[in-house]
Amino acid sequence: MYQRPQHLLSRFGQRHPVVVIEEPIFEDVPQPELRRSSRGEGVTVCVPVLPHGLSESGKILAQRQLVEKMLAELPTSRRLFWYYTPMALLFTRHLDADVVIFDSMDELSAFKGAPPELRALEDEMMQKADVVFTGGHSLYEAKKHRHGNIHAFPSSIDAAHFGKGRAEDRDDPEDQAAIPRPRLGFFGVIDERMDIDLVRDVAALRPDWQFVMIGPVVKIDEADLPRAENIHWLGGRSYQELPRYIGGWDVGFMPFARNESTQFISPTKTPEFLAAGVPTVSTPIVDVIRSYGDDGYVAIAEDAESVVKSVEELMATDRGPWIKRVDEKLADGSWDQTFERIYELVTEAHDGRSSRNEGAQTGKDNLRV
Repeated sequence: MYQRPQHLLSRFGQRHPVVVIEEPIFEDVPQPELRRSSRGEGVTVCVPVLPHGLSESGKILAQRQLVEKMLAELPTSRRLFWYYTPMALLFTRHLDADVVIFDSMDELSAFKGAPPELRALEDEMMQKADVVFTGGHSLYEAKKHRHGNIHAFPSSIDAAHFGKGRAEDRDDPEDQAAIPRPRLGFFGVIDERMDIDLVRDVAALRPDWQFVMIGPVVKIDEADLPRAENIHWLGGRSYQELPRYIGGWDVGFMPFARNESTQFISPTKTPEFLAAGVPTVSTPIVDVIRSYGDDGYVAIAEDAESVVKSVEELMATDRGPWIKRVDEKLADGSWDQTFERIYELVTEAHDGRSSRNEGAQTGKDNLRV
């Protein structure tokens, strides 16, 4: 998945070296090791590879030692620590940083299989962070009382990339070309946040509509996915491939369940559908309604019957005026613009801590990630 972390950290990598520590994997290795790969754009990704059979404390100790060794090899002692999960505090809380950032994309504690200690670790994270960002407005409202320097940054858009879906010379990928139209499409992680019963019901109501579902299946059993001749589970596709698929859909479909895991989400795919020029229907997700539903950019539907009604209306509507409004809406929401705002806030947090701790201001050129 190429989403918020990739968009932001790749842009940081154009100014400062970035090292990303991923979650560990387990293999038949004699001792823990850190597998490194360059992703370009100044970003190095490190994957802790741990032996099978380690205890929980052993896993934490191994990651701690690998990170310590990696930091010791870097050419600078100046560091920015950027957290996407408080769980990483288990092996980094003892380390010094020039500034600490917590980018809270989701309410992770509400996700299926969330570790029981996650809530306590997030409390610690809020105490430790110099600046906090949230992935949407509803998440900001839920957390704003927990930190004095917290800012909402909803999902942004790479309009040029997804705009390729509008290209007249766009060709259908081979596995989609044979699927009849009209097509409703979804892309993203397929997990407990998807209302699979809604997908089943809408597909049953309109057997002549085709449902193209793209994304990896995570944390739910594939056997539970609805199966029908008009539902096509294509699996994951790369970020680069997505515009070719999306551009061949008549309507975008965001069948999010309404549960704890979706209460605060701000789906990145919403502006991506719009940038591709695809009218979209979504279940009533708070941030989707607030940013796109109230002004008619996205149709909101609560159940199978209302989804069908909304899709029929979208397919019968002239897209020209809608696309013009969409482009005006997305003009102020690019990832480049979001990154510049975030970079300024990180710089202010860095300089503020430096001033407090060292009695001197430190300029942007001294930032290191």
